Amino acid sequence: QVQLVESGGGLVQPGGSLRLSCAASGSIHSIYDMGWYRQTPGKQRELVAVITTGGSTNYTESVKGRFTISRDNAKNTVYLQMNSLKPEDTDVYYCNAAVRGLWWTSVAVYWGQGTQVTVSA
Repeated sequence: QVQLVESGGGLVQPGGSLRLSCAASGSIHSIYDMGWYRQTPGKQRELVAVITTGGSTNYTESVKGRFTISRDNAKNTVYLQMNSLKPEDTDVYYCNAAVRGLWWTSVAVYWGQGTQVTVSA
């Protein structure tokens, strides 16, 4: 099986920074697009950022210029560097990845367990 394990969440003051990490492990042949989403309980999940295999990126408008998504293919890891954090960034953040398994030709999407980010004085 494939697992995505997240780390790096926590409590920071407005204007502070956090770096989220998400490492994939298991029977992996290839990883394609990787991304970050966030969701407040009871509300719709929102796309934050996505990065393709070739390194192209897209961001939701509210985080442009403040967040940076990156990946280390050798480590099967995607990162989200979050700077100039605002209280409205408070949410549970989830990573995801499109993965081709070692034994299968089809591609499946996997999700991390979520990590809490709280921005408050």
